[in-house]
Amino acid sequence: MDAKHTPRKASERLADLEAARRRHDAKADHVVSLLTAGDPLADAVIAELDLYGPRARRALDAGLRRGLSSLGQQPPAAIGALLRHLEATPSWVDPLMLHRGDLVSLSVPPMWFRLCSITGALANIHASPAVARMLAGAGRPTDMAARRLAETGVWARQTIQPGGLLRGGPGYVATAELRLTHARMRATSLTDWDAGARGLPVGQLDMARTWLGLTLVAFQVLAAVGIDITSEEERSLYQYWSYVAHLLGLDESLHKDVADHAGARRLQDLLDATAAAPDENSRALTAAMVDAQARAMAGAPGAVLSEEQLRHLIQSVLRRAFWEEQGDRPGVPAATDLMPLISQLNRQARYWQTYSPASSHEARCRALEAPRPDPHAAALPCDPSTYRRHAGAVRPGVWAA
Repeated sequence: MDAKHTPRKASERLADLEAARRRHDAKADHVVSLLTAGDPLADAVIAELDLYGPRARRALDAGLRRGLSSLGQQPPAAIGALLRHLEATPSWVDPLMLHRGDLVSLSVPPMWFRLCSITGALANIHASPAVARMLAGAGRPTDMAARRLAETGVWARQTIQPGGLLRGGPGYVATAELRLTHARMRATSLTDWDAGARGLPVGQLDMARTWLGLTLVAFQVLAAVGIDITSEEERSLYQYWSYVAHLLGLDESLHKDVADHAGARRLQDLLDATAAAPDENSRALTAAMVDAQARAMAGAPGAVLSEEQLRHLIQSVLRRAFWEEQGDRPGVPAATDLMPLISQLNRQARYWQTYSPASSHEARCRALEAPRPDPHAAALPCDPSTYRRHAGAVRPGVWAA
């Protein structure tokens, strides 16, 4: 299994290829070629972990946390190749940027980051019928929704924090583990998956959706509640997340030209133009995710809204961000009349929050001090082996796509 697979027949994941070609020219065919593209480096590591067992796992863990050079002996070949790729920092990466963290995401109030960014990112991932079908086969949506929310939130927070992406940092390790989780999901899902008909599960196109979820989609949802960012902030956001794309193993052709929301929107449009519409699995997963988010936020310390109020707010935000002009989508009713007021209040608050460097610094400090979601507190009420049978063991904080 590698990036050189080609579809054996017209993929069920394609909507209208000819229409996509008219709109996007050769780029549409390039996307089709990526339907069966995985991540050869990560896929080879999964094979080595299965072959060599605990010894390979120990070498991988040590290499991720302390670097390839810290290993006393040469690791297995695939693990060494992955570590070299992770440590080959692209020339355009600013070391100071990594020390500072994702200042744009950190400027978002924690409550709205959780409600908008994480929820919007997962809704975008669920919109892929291929991912939705695989996740639906891993267990009941209601059983896994809370864990997916918590673990995606942990990964996102680890990724954006100052120093998080430095070699061996929590975001660096968590992103590499997420990359390997995707590879494990591919390996175990292919036993009953027709790669030609449905494309490779959790391949390059689905990883691109994960990446867009925490960039374009997250801030599209945040804009729906009045939290907008400037053009300069957009450039900073994508510069930071381009390095995340490198660590995730995302094909450079998908993200190298994305420097702002406009570029990200072109990529999202290209993915949507060649993808099938969300299906029943997509709707079930999104509805379960909204319920789980409302339940978790209502139970958080200091919560002032009930679970039902939060559910209605989340549904309203998603509809305002994505679906107001598209009719009914995944179980999301009409937006609340309070959305315009919420947006206005957030815009006024953000104006004063970003009024000066001192106020911006204070906002980031508050974001860093906010309570983090605990993946262990979101334990599945069913036997966890249910998921392992389908997608391999999942390590805390690394479950996104």
